[in-house]
Amino acid sequence: MLNCDVATRLETTMAQMGFVTSIDGSKVHLGLLGGDGRPKIRATVGHFVQIQAGAAMLVGVITTLSSGGDRGGPSGAYASLDLLGEFVVEAGAKRFRRGVSCYPAIGDGVSLLAPADLRVVYEVSASNVVAVGTLVQDPDTPACIKIDDLLSKHFAVLGTTGVGKSSGVAVILDQVMRAQRKVRIFLLDVHNEYANCFGEQANVITARNLKLPFWFFNLEEIADVIYGGRPPIDEEIEILADVIPLAKLKYSQYKEASERQTIKRSNGKSAGYTVDTPVPYMLQDLIALIDERMGRLENRVTRMHFHRLITRIEAIRNDPRYGFMFENANVGGDMMGEILAHLFRLEPDERPMTIMQLGGLPMEVVDAVVCVLCRLAFEFGIWSEGAIPLLFVCEEAHRYASADRAIGFTPTRRALSRIAREGRKHGVYLGLVTQRPAELDPTIMSQCSTLFAMRMTNDRDQAFLAAAVSDAVNLLTFVPSLGTGEVIAFGEGVPMPARFTFRPLPPERQPRNDMSARLMDHGAAIAGAGFVGAVVERWRGATMNKASGLDTDSSAATRIGRDPVTDGGYGNGNGGAIDQVHRRLLRRPLDGAEHAAEAGARSTKSLWQQG
Repeated sequence: MLNCDVATRLETTMAQMGFVTSIDGSKVHLGLLGGDGRPKIRATVGHFVQIQAGAAMLVGVITTLSSGGDRGGPSGAYASLDLLGEFVVEAGAKRFRRGVSCYPAIGDGVSLLAPADLRVVYEVSASNVVAVGTLVQDPDTPACIKIDDLLSKHFAVLGTTGVGKSSGVAVILDQVMRAQRKVRIFLLDVHNEYANCFGEQANVITARNLKLPFWFFNLEEIADVIYGGRPPIDEEIEILADVIPLAKLKYSQYKEASERQTIKRSNGKSAGYTVDTPVPYMLQDLIALIDERMGRLENRVTRMHFHRLITRIEAIRNDPRYGFMFENANVGGDMMGEILAHLFRLEPDERPMTIMQLGGLPMEVVDAVVCVLCRLAFEFGIWSEGAIPLLFVCEEAHRYASADRAIGFTPTRRALSRIAREGRKHGVYLGLVTQRPAELDPTIMSQCSTLFAMRMTNDRDQAFLAAAVSDAVNLLTFVPSLGTGEVIAFGEGVPMPARFTFRPLPPERQPRNDMSARLMDHGAAIAGAGFVGAVVERWRGATMNKASGLDTDSSAATRIGRDPVTDGGYGNGNGGAIDQVHRRLLRRPLDGAEHAAEAGARSTKSLWQQG
């Protein structure tokens, strides 16, 4: 080990550029050699230098440059640098070590770091090290990341739109798959832009082939779906909390008994089921249980909560956009194992990556779907005891884990926070990608030990980044001026803070969203009224109520701009139209007050149609 007292002197191979004039902790000030206020050797901020401090060779990076006039002193050029570490000799070879064992003295010589020594600084002896780019200071020196530390301690990629953030993410994930074949990667693709990046390595799930049955959702998540992201009605949530365990018990009785058994007096909790137990149940049983309880009520106001809840459930069940949840909703079958294996690529010979495209899902349900996927990933890690390492990568992370507690779906933030805080113990790792780091929950961000910072010009984002960085603060001054594809990386996953450029991807592997693909491949396909007519038919078909035997009053209400659920029918505000819609479904005669309400609803509806 090298120290200031006993060591072999390491000679510099570069010409001296200056000398030490003052020292302030880890910051060293230099006087640069030259004449007429110009340095003899051209150097600028970001360049690495070496200082011959007695028997030690120290390494630093230039942070500021100035002339004598700027400093109020004699003419000449001056520089300041931050000390990073020192070279040591181990087993006859030169190695770089972070931190310094001694400081330079006034007059010690300074020279630019030779390219060979720069490679020693960034040389990594750990296993599972891969190159993701090249250093800006020396394009011949690879920029490496330590895969094990990158994954096990989480990472984040930050940068504004258009700086090459998606391409950088694709490069990192590609190298992860090459270095760690056992790791499974689940990527939330918000803008549907990664499908072409990984070739045969990735399985792409879209809104068309996603299968995520409604019974996978816990109470908070299914409530968010039913109410479209709006605050739920407490009385209706209480009804759901009571009947869902009963529906699960009823389904279990279908399986266990040769004859159908009644559960009118059964308590779902007696079978060990809670409202959040991930076991199947059938939607028709759920509706039947709600209807049964409603039929025993005399108070009309209380009964309306049951009416409205059934209406809400039927509305989303019959909406074709929610087919991934409710397709075959009344057909029994416990497919949880198969669906988990498909989502997270849990078979040993499967493709190691899943790209979950969120672009085609209804906006009202995206938060709940992301929450379910985060929760499933974390809980599978717990119950499998981390047998299969899983990297969960969240694009646009600020949308699902906002620093503002009033924004977004709280359970999603909680699910991501659980992965950030506890996931590494269960083999579930987190990768965050965001263009607005200042809007990201700081608790979640603080768990990411490796950060890749690309160009950011927003002052709030820069301040957030500076607060998150424990070392290499000097490099953050370059963030606003980074070029496209350039990044500053620091943390546990890199040997030392570095400014580098991501390895370029071939054109066919570059991220591109669906719109750019359509513009490239189908730009001339728009022609004639026939095309527009086909689009109109698809448009209308997607909003039609396809359930047989149901009245279409609720669809009519939607077409004329009224909400049959929240408005209580066609403007009468007393729920009469809802009674009319569900009279046949519920097989229950109306009482006198309800007949009057129904008559009012019909009259109001007639006026709307005439208008």
